[in-house]
Amino acid sequence: MNTSRAALLLMMVSFLLILPTKGSQIMAQNKSTGSSIPPLDPANIDTSVNPSTNFYEYANGGWLKKNPIPAAYSRWGSFSELYDRNLDMLHSIAEKSAAEKDAAKGSDTQLVGNFYFSGMDTSAIDRDGLKPLEPYIQEIDAIRNKTDLQGVVETLQRKGVNILFYFTSQQDLKNSEMMIATIFQGGLSLPDRDYYTKTDKQSKEILGEYDTYLKKMFSLLGENKQTASQNAAVVLRMETRLAKASMTRVEMRDPKATYNMMAVTKLGSLTPGFSWQSYLRYFDLAGVKSVNVAQPKFVKEVGRMLKSVSLKDWKVYLKWHLINSLAPYLSRNFVDEHFHFYGTVLTGAKELQPRWKRVLQRVDQQVGFALGRLYVADHFPPQAKARAEEMVHNLEAAFAQRIRSLDWMSEKTKKQALMKLKAIVNKIGYPDKWKSYKGLDIDRGAYVLNVMRANEFNFDYEINKVGKKVDRTEWQMTPPTVNAYYDPSMNEIVFPAGILQPPFFNPDADDAVNYGGMGAVIGHEMTHGFDDQGSQFDAEGNLKNWWTKKDAANFKEKAEVLVKQFDSYTVLDSLHVNGQLTEGENIADLGGISIAFQAFENSFKGKPRPGKIDGFTPEQRFFLAWAQMWRENDRPQALRQRLIVDPHSPNEFRCNGPLSDFPPFYVAFGIKPGDPMYRADRVRAKIW
Repeated sequence: MNTSRAALLLMMVSFLLILPTKGSQIMAQNKSTGSSIPPLDPANIDTSVNPSTNFYEYANGGWLKKNPIPAAYSRWGSFSELYDRNLDMLHSIAEKSAAEKDAAKGSDTQLVGNFYFSGMDTSAIDRDGLKPLEPYIQEIDAIRNKTDLQGVVETLQRKGVNILFYFTSQQDLKNSEMMIATIFQGGLSLPDRDYYTKTDKQSKEILGEYDTYLKKMFSLLGENKQTASQNAAVVLRMETRLAKASMTRVEMRDPKATYNMMAVTKLGSLTPGFSWQSYLRYFDLAGVKSVNVAQPKFVKEVGRMLKSVSLKDWKVYLKWHLINSLAPYLSRNFVDEHFHFYGTVLTGAKELQPRWKRVLQRVDQQVGFALGRLYVADHFPPQAKARAEEMVHNLEAAFAQRIRSLDWMSEKTKKQALMKLKAIVNKIGYPDKWKSYKGLDIDRGAYVLNVMRANEFNFDYEINKVGKKVDRTEWQMTPPTVNAYYDPSMNEIVFPAGILQPPFFNPDADDAVNYGGMGAVIGHEMTHGFDDQGSQFDAEGNLKNWWTKKDAANFKEKAEVLVKQFDSYTVLDSLHVNGQLTEGENIADLGGISIAFQAFENSFKGKPRPGKIDGFTPEQRFFLAWAQMWRENDRPQALRQRLIVDPHSPNEFRCNGPLSDFPPFYVAFGIKPGDPMYRADRVRAKIW
């Protein structure tokens, strides 16, 4: 997936993550290691903690103590464990593919094998150094005027370099059958605008580290100490201007605020000196008459900068982003400096992941559907897909029950909500129609050039959609991905094969574990269609109001209770969860567990009631399964970053927050008024 498409997905699509014993006799087999994984392990429970005090610590305390964060990670939890097991499976596929030197050109095996081989050829990569990028550096140095500057911007954006703004295709929010062109804010090297604008001690320290990183990287480019320092100041100054003009993540949660259709002929008023007609011609979009300018204020600032910033400074900015964007695919000195800042400083990771893991991640990002087709053939049996589809249907029925029983919504709005629920498209495991990489040339030469060619292919793939009808069979996640998502414009939920494994989904486990785990994930994604963002889209995926005025007010009032609840949670002694930024995910977590529990109760009908397993009732196992999904140890640096950029709350609060609002949990574990896990009815969130 190219970076521009990824940026829009982060804005509109709701993911499960920002992105991943002795007990019951029911176990799943891990194909990569042959070891048995029980659905629930009592040894992971910390019995010294009362479940009424902190259920997350009670359910996961034993595991948290036994599983410190590996040096190469900034966080380690259930998603990390599954992600790592998945990488082992993909590793064998990649090694086998790389060994087939005579694979047919353009085949899945050839694409995966060549990409992986080039990334693992460290001798060639270190020997080449910057040589593969020299033509682009020379092109930047040769800029003589603003026309030349625009030409280089076009070239580098197509190669996947994050400069100035993102340009990509997007489903029209008000005509969900058509694809349009969109301009989206970008051009920053730090994870978010807030890193440039905040003035607290921690933010200043990170900016200082960033300045040091800039200087070191310019030194690797051959600049002397003084020039490196001057160049660092140029980049920081220009990026700070872009950051101050950027929307906050909370502001971007309003889809109406990021939908601003504008005639191409009017774009020039925002950016004098930048020819949008020429820009569109370069991408074979000369016939496009209008585009969505997601952040007009940002684009206007780009226009001011194009007028006021010298060509000399623009060359510094472009050169910096070229090197920084591609540093992970260059020689070891660039890789190490890039990791020290983005890995150690920003997330607390102590060492690089093994090279094969880093290369595999890039292969999955660039040609993931070729890799995914090889993956599902070996690791996703039809019975797993069938069981997951059955669970989805059960969750849909449970959600419909809950909508019909709502006491705060009128029958008129309920009818529309049920229509939307019924219209949700379910995509399970892998796509029916696989993405084609025809025309993409991946060889066994320079790794960084393979990355750039793949970036260009995927950029063109997205841009070529502009003006065409939406392909509703397409997936935005590759099959091996340990994650899931809901897309409001498509009104679809997507569950790749990668997440349909223990501890989230186990075809052989008891219903309590599967409903408390994967069932809650499915319910989570369904609820995204009815959170603060998704609720603004109709059954066809159009940004269109389907609520009565009173019902919309009721919903907003109920959602605000959840915002205040999560605002009150403290992280790292002094930092708080941002209830507005995390509003949609918190609504989805509460909805997910509510819908899953309803479906779980429905599963008892016509069957003998299950007995205890390992001393726990079915209801208790349901909530323990929910809790084990969120078990995770985090480094403080990573937590700080997540509080700024992640629309998901930290995992402890994703576990405890919804439970403290959910009376069936009180019954299962004897939670009483006055207990920390109990919330009085007047402050208890009750939505879906």
